Amino acid sequence: MVDVTAKHESLRIATAVTRLRFPAAVFETLKASGFESPKGPVFSTAIVAGTMAAKRTHELIPFCHPLGLERCEITIDADADGLEIRCTTAVHHRTGVEMEALTGATIAALTVYDMCKALSHDIVIEETRLLSKSGGKSDYRAGAGS
Repeated sequence: MVDVTAKHESLRIATAVTRLRFPAAVFETLKASGFESPKGPVFSTAIVAGTMAAKRTHELIPFCHPLGLERCEITIDADADGLEIRCTTAVHHRTGVEMEALTGATIAALTVYDMCKALSHDIVIEETRLLSKSGGKSDYRAGAGS
């Protein structure tokens, strides 16, 4: 683990995104059902799973510091051919929450896949990335050249 004892405590916030793409017929079926799958409500199940995973990131990824998240918000939005899952995490600490945001978004996406795989295995999880982070030594915003 990286020694963070000399770092200053500050509000650390990170947002990550993951996209899922579905075959057109499957996506139309999901939309028509209000995003209910044979296993149950897709969005609420994915949000719970992503939140649980973000809170347990230190158990999943070696050398991540255990953090008591003060915020974990997951949103799922549908567009023309798929879903965009965003996870925003925040904590007052000496280390950032990027891995927690990335883990939350990714596990939420995997949960959507699991909930929908009875409809098709041609679901694609793509473009998991950090959108932004603030607090600590430097800030980051995707596409800002950092």
